Amino acid sequence: MAHIDLPEFEEMAPAIQEKAKPILEKTGKLGDIFKLLAVDEKVYFATDAMIQKYLLDETSLSYDIKESIALLISIENGCKMCVDVHKSIAIMLGLSQERVEAVLQGVDAIDTDEKEKALLRFCIKASQKENYKILKEEIDALKSMGYSDVQIIEAVAITGYFNYINTLSNVFGLGA
Repeated sequence: MAHIDLPEFEEMAPAIQEKAKPILEKTGKLGDIFKLLAVDEKVYFATDAMIQKYLLDETSLSYDIKESIALLISIENGCKMCVDVHKSIAIMLGLSQERVEAVLQGVDAIDTDEKEKALLRFCIKASQKENYKILKEEIDALKSMGYSDVQIIEAVAITGYFNYINTLSNVFGLGA
């Protein structure tokens, strides 16, 4: 049970209702995180733009990497709701059940190359409180493995997004 009252469809702003209709038609329900964001129209649309641009649009990072970051950061932040949601989203976006299960066990369990593991470890470190201690050399190491500035920034932006959304979910008791 959420720590605040979450709006039902009828209580949401008309612009948010327009976004909710396709979800309701497809799934028959709205998730608690959707309802939480719908409390404030500005927060909803700012967050929706991040979801579209970081996670759903094709970008310089593969869906495998983006959803792996989503799951790993949500695990790191203890956000059970986000882990559960992104297990399903990852599969919907084409990740295999085996890949999802490996990610849930941690970076070392993922059957991928050392380059991808290095980026995922970097994202975990970037998600932590002492991320200000990350050194230029750590970024340069990713670049020497072949990652571009755009890919590194995108990975860190996705990491930051999950710190943000995990915080909202955890603070307001979603999925508890």
